[in-house]
Amino acid sequence: MTIEARADFRGKNVHVIGMARSGLGAAEVLRALDANVIIHDAKDESQLASSIAVAVALGAETKVGSSAYEGVADADLVVTSPGVPETSPGIVAARNAGIEILPEIELAYRISPAPIIAVTGTNGKTTTTALIGEILRCDGWNAFIAGNIAAGEMRLPLVQAAFRAASEDVIVAEISSFQLELISSFRPKVAALLNISEDHFDRYPDWEAYAGAKARLFQYQAESDTAVVNADDPASMRFSASAKSRRWEFSRNREVELGTFMKGSEVWVRTESSERPVCDTSTMKLRGNHNIENVLASAASVIAFGARIESVQTAVDRFPAPEHRLEPVAEIKGVEFLNNSMCSNVVAAVRSLEAIGRPAIVIAGGKDKGLDYGPLGEAFAKYAKHVVLIGRDAGLLESAAKSAGFDRLSRAGSMEDAVEDAWKHSQPGDTVLLSPACASFDMFKDFEDRGRVFKTAVHALAEREKN
Repeated sequence: MTIEARADFRGKNVHVIGMARSGLGAAEVLRALDANVIIHDAKDESQLASSIAVAVALGAETKVGSSAYEGVADADLVVTSPGVPETSPGIVAARNAGIEILPEIELAYRISPAPIIAVTGTNGKTTTTALIGEILRCDGWNAFIAGNIAAGEMRLPLVQAAFRAASEDVIVAEISSFQLELISSFRPKVAALLNISEDHFDRYPDWEAYAGAKARLFQYQAESDTAVVNADDPASMRFSASAKSRRWEFSRNREVELGTFMKGSEVWVRTESSERPVCDTSTMKLRGNHNIENVLASAASVIAFGARIESVQTAVDRFPAPEHRLEPVAEIKGVEFLNNSMCSNVVAAVRSLEAIGRPAIVIAGGKDKGLDYGPLGEAFAKYAKHVVLIGRDAGLLESAAKSAGFDRLSRAGSMEDAVEDAWKHSQPGDTVLLSPACASFDMFKDFEDRGRVFKTAVHALAEREKN
């Protein structure tokens, strides 16, 4: 896409709903494309001081608090952030006025000269997105890692990646269900659906609505595009069935007709014309069967895109766990501490326990998202040595644990106290695992804040135990 084609927004009055990372990213790009930008947020001015300063520096007008959404009905275009639901007064006002509404990823797609590889799923999105990017870089591509991803330095809104990329580059995007709700033409060259399990029932009325939002990733793909789907996950298979794109599958349990599968510890790929080994997972740094699935999905995605198979092994061998995803923090007198703060649903928590392979003292709890904690209680009974519960809805996890016959439980009022309690219940050879299975917003700013507080507490413990 030429710069001239990108100039379609010149002089247009564009209203951006939401002043978080992706909203500010959209405002920055739209200002660079010479649009007049007004950015809205229902939070009050005291909560948004730093964001307002950024918006003003970009040359955007801000409307916050009680004045939020004023003038939306007079916009030429409205751009939405993923955290803003369709029921937001700003979105409702724009829809009632017949204003075109673009989610941030739709704006990104419309201005991007580079092809997009998009990854969604309930669990594994960040690891898979980052690993795809690493493989492509090993293969010589200039790959932008962007979207919903938030791990260490990886936190680039998709719209900013789209503006910076050239036609010979590639964008690898983590995409959430929230981002897909309002798309109208978003078409990734390769779209990977990793899995679908219960999550975000605080946003969606039921599981069907949540799964349907995930499946929109394939809605606008054409026959020349590729859908990469988890053959071991019935929900993913069901909700991707109507995709018009060519279909590749990945499976940890069986051979597939087209895509990637396991033979022993090796990943193999089968295409229309050949079948060959891709990489050996026995040498990878990532832990757990769920990460083998992430490797399978990554390999299928990059090979379908056109990367050389030889680049996969190099990337897999050197790729570490992203921050807050089974991230090693410290070993203190033979006790391993792992930060899995990104784990905010039951399936992720169960899988992380399965991946440990040694006695686990688990720190869990937080803000409920309307999930069934029964399977987590059963996992506690099977894998946990002790569980320290934190957060507003710790009682739900306690009830699930006790229903499964597990009562080695304690409560902590802070993360620091939880780390201390876990340490008291541990001995050499154990793992202390932060795996909350809940949202973080009752005690922390977000899951990253929760993980950082955990790591700080662990490092303080390590320093004390040195003496």
